Amino acid sequence: MLLHLDFSLETPIYQQIRNEVVRGIASGRLEPGAQMPSIRALAETLGVNMMTVNKAYALLRQEGYLTADRRMGTVVAAPRARGLTDEARRKLELAAAEARAAGAPLSDVLAVCRAVYGETGEGGAT
Repeated sequence: MLLHLDFSLETPIYQQIRNEVVRGIASGRLEPGAQMPSIRALAETLGVNMMTVNKAYALLRQEGYLTADRRMGTVVAAPRARGLTDEARRKLELAAAEARAAGAPLSDVLAVCRAVYGETGEGGAT
């Protein structure tokens, strides 16, 4: 599993790990049932503290993206038909407000949304 972290960003590392795992699930690179690296192994690979990875994994379990399996450790959870969460809606509303405040035309915003959503494997959104 390849995660891209940017230590120069203000975004906390645990949040970057969380975001990269969600992107991996959305793109199909991480399929349901896939075994995740142990906390120790991922921390060593990324060169970060184990507590940072533990915090990211805890958040991902809380959000339903990962589950704990007695035999396999941490695995990617099966997708749930949950639609757009309240948190995701708030984030989209903020992103839309920022784009509007920056003067971006709606057509540009929608084009970016379609392109990003297509990258997650769903595609075909019109």
